[in-house]
Amino acid sequence: MKSIAGMSVLITGGGSGIGRDCARRFCERGARVTISGRRMDKLEAVKAELGAQCEIVQGDVTIQADREIMLTAALHHGDGNLHALINNAANMYRQPVDGYDEDFLKDAFNTNVVSAMMLSSMAVAPLERTEGAIVFIGSTHTRRAFPGASPYATTKAALEGLTKVMAAELGPRKIRTGCILPGAVSTELNLRAGLFTEEEAKDRYEAVAGLHALGRIGTGTEVAEGVEYLVCAEWVTGVALEVDGGIGLGVSNF
Repeated sequence: MKSIAGMSVLITGGGSGIGRDCARRFCERGARVTISGRRMDKLEAVKAELGAQCEIVQGDVTIQADREIMLTAALHHGDGNLHALINNAANMYRQPVDGYDEDFLKDAFNTNVVSAMMLSSMAVAPLERTEGAIVFIGSTHTRRAFPGASPYATTKAALEGLTKVMAAELGPRKIRTGCILPGAVSTELNLRAGLFTEEEAKDRYEAVAGLHALGRIGTGTEVAEGVEYLVCAEWVTGVALEVDGGIGLGVSNF
């Protein structure tokens, strides 16, 4: 496997949750990490913790001009190189099947899928030079059906299909792709979407812990370990790696 040390890595949505934990793990192992996000206060807090190895850039992945700024910043921080793109930025989208709103669904796909596709396309040239990797953050919503979450689950299923086609298309150019499927991890995703209060989110995570074969929810650091593997494993591409504590197994105690 390659070493993450010395790599230049761009992580979208790096100001909190899994993105922040990926940035922390990669910086601890000697990578030069550029994180992007919409909230400057969150980015600055990560920067204050991680120091000079971490560069921050405020921006919205749904805006082309902002995507260009993100990529330029990562290349500058990496001395002209980019070794890995981690497409982490996303929102949670829930809506009942008999209440679909077309604009809502378009926003879901634009944020969770189209933006990642566009940024990945822009990163192909620098990643080809380094024989780098593209990683998408999927979800075990594609393994377990949660009523009301079809918009979110569908966007994450799209990323799995995208991972495979990109792997086939970019393999001859020595670019690898991968998709991480996290189980339940305590992040701000549901809070930011306005779906739950902080207390409700805590109760929800406690309730879902028993669905995992290992009996607990995971941490962002544990997901970051899987992301690092996909970035560094030189003969692994096109895979959906379940880092989910066994929730995707569908274990039942009945």
